[in-house]
Amino acid sequence: MTACRSAQGTVFETLESNVRGYCRSWPTVFDTASGAWLRDEQGKDYLDFFAGAGSLNYGHNNPVLKRALLDYIAGDGITHGLDMSTVAKRKLLETLRDTLFEPRELDYKVQFPGPTGANAVEAALKLARKVTGRQPILNFTNAFHGMSLGALAVTGSAAKRAGAGVPLLHVAPMPYDGYLGGEDELRWMRRALDDSSSGLDKPAAVIVETVQGEGGVNVARAAWLRELAELCSARGILLIVDDIQMGCGRTGGFFSFEFAGITPDIVTLSKSIGGYGLPMALVLFRPELDQWAPGEHNGTFRGNNAAFVTARVALERYWADGVLEASTLAKGARVGGALAEMAAAHPGLSVRGRGLVQGLVFDDASQAAKACRLAFERGLLVETSGSEDEVIKLLPPLTITDDELEHGLAVLAGAVAAIRGG
Repeated sequence: MTACRSAQGTVFETLESNVRGYCRSWPTVFDTASGAWLRDEQGKDYLDFFAGAGSLNYGHNNPVLKRALLDYIAGDGITHGLDMSTVAKRKLLETLRDTLFEPRELDYKVQFPGPTGANAVEAALKLARKVTGRQPILNFTNAFHGMSLGALAVTGSAAKRAGAGVPLLHVAPMPYDGYLGGEDELRWMRRALDDSSSGLDKPAAVIVETVQGEGGVNVARAAWLRELAELCSARGILLIVDDIQMGCGRTGGFFSFEFAGITPDIVTLSKSIGGYGLPMALVLFRPELDQWAPGEHNGTFRGNNAAFVTARVALERYWADGVLEASTLAKGARVGGALAEMAAAHPGLSVRGRGLVQGLVFDDASQAAKACRLAFERGLLVETSGSEDEVIKLLPPLTITDDELEHGLAVLAGAVAAIRGG
């Protein structure tokens, strides 16, 4: 994300680390939030087309989830539980089975690896290597999987990888769908895996995002994902789908891979899986892959029972029927159409996305940052993504109203017109 200005307030500048980022782009001090809106301490409202980087699919302080959380806390429910069995965990597991797995004919075991997406990715990579006895992992150009060492190794960004400070080994990047401009992007992988002289050792797994959010809203086609899944299956390579940002309904269906008709061996979830924005992550995998020894992968905060409660209620409230999925697809079509109108009005812009993750691509990356800054000044939070921060990425809450959506799109259109007009 492009840094613009430092956060307001001496205490932030004097005591908080220089590593802070989002506060530089949105230089105000936020105080309260509700639904799709945030309010700063000066009383100014901002419409949120960022949603906690996809952690707030159901909006800020969702009243249904908040009531369940408050009731749980008031009843002295377990808060910190490591991996102990609790009522809150049991109810969540039952809801995952009944609401997500069985209706989709998915047979997955559930691991609670720790509270973040990077925790889930690290666990998935470790498990794949343990099960197969192989070390290499194949990832894709423009991928982003987290900031810990294993996750960084399968991330594409040179700037982020440089922060590791050590060699990032046992990985090999492959061209993502569309990276070569429409050629058969899987041809090299297929040829290299089948040629004993290619120099590419057989990998333990392939890790992929069906939509690369941080990478610039790059969307993989269903046919490409199916071909990738078939390629892996035929060669005994595990397929890991990173659904940390694009899962939990962001692209329409609960899992972003559903539309392609594939069943990954391993799935990572975080961000909005907790429902309320509380830290939580899951790793889902086929039962025969559950070869962990007790305690072989653990973490102090893998038992966030408050998040178990809000996660369960979110599943029960929003995923017992197809209403939210249909609404997300309809709103996504509206956003995509509005962005297409902006692109038509300003040559040099283009659009890509799926569901309620949409991107407006600029031929001049500096203008994308300027448009985001102007949108912020006018009361809208949007961020940039892509290798050059050339894409304005829209991630509004899935529960945003039609009127709020139209308001935000109008603000963005005005900001883009002002920047493109000079």
